[in-house]
Amino acid sequence: MADFGISAGQFVAVVWDQSSPMEALKDLVDKLQALTGDEGRVSVENINQLLQSAHKESSFDIILSGIIPGSTTLHSAEILAEMARILRPSGCLFLNEPVETAVVNNSKVKTASKLCSALTLSGLVEVKELQRKFLSPEEIQSVREHLGYHSDSLLSVQITGKKPNFEVGSSSQLKLSTTKKSSGKPAVDPAAAKLWTLSANDMEDESVDLIDSDELLDPEDMKKPDPASLRAASCGEGKKRKACKNCTCGLAEELEKEKLRDQISSQPKSACGKREYLCYLGDAFRCASCPYLGMPAFRPGEKVLLSDSSLNDA
Repeated sequence: MADFGISAGQFVAVVWDQSSPMEALKDLVDKLQALTGDEGRVSVENINQLLQSAHKESSFDIILSGIIPGSTTLHSAEILAEMARILRPSGCLFLNEPVETAVVNNSKVKTASKLCSALTLSGLVEVKELQRKFLSPEEIQSVREHLGYHSDSLLSVQITGKKPNFEVGSSSQLKLSTTKKSSGKPAVDPAAAKLWTLSANDMEDESVDLIDSDELLDPEDMKKPDPASLRAASCGEGKKRKACKNCTCGLAEELEKEKLRDQISSQPKSACGKREYLCYLGDAFRCASCPYLGMPAFRPGEKVLLSDSSLNDA
């Protein structure tokens, strides 16, 4: 009992399950009450009812689970988290649990390392293994009866974990030093700073010569450049003039205008001597011999295909 560090005035919780012998449980509780005295308290909880007990947080200084001789208690992640919640800051948890010596897939029994990790994930610190021993024949039989688990490689380990010395959600003011530290930068000479400072009054000082921006331009810079000089060297080269991609020199617009003129000139001429300058508006603007007579209106420059009979009649 001295290994648990229990002293007078402490609040202790003893967690048991169906595998715990009742006589051993009663004997343990009697010894704990003698250690805690009248100022302390010993609470006994069944592990299956612990989550429904609704203990207030930070209720116990020490929690003992599976410690009763002959117990084969398994601790789930929810149970470990609840034990960490009801522990007081700096309180300790001591538990015994059967573990596997090798990793077994889909096994309800953990290894010792996984059990330590589970305690750490529940919020406890300073998790360590205190004792490891082989299971007695009675304990092996208890594992088979109460856990429905069969294995020849089981051990019993005793592990402890400590709750941090603060409660979850607590806050504390940080002590920040307000003393100004030297930046380590050299001091600036006031005379030098004034020398490189230009104020509005200095701008009106006759001793300050300001350069007119127009004087920076030569007469040649003011002339409008020849569009031909802006054309790229490779633009329009070859037998067939072709504007380059993303043309900005004006060749693309020039070629588009030439194409439009060619389309207009290729249209047949009517008896009135005009092409489609008015004929495109419709029959109201077409003469009696117009080859477009009877056709719908079209856009200027749009190519209209005429049948051979229409051309012969014209």
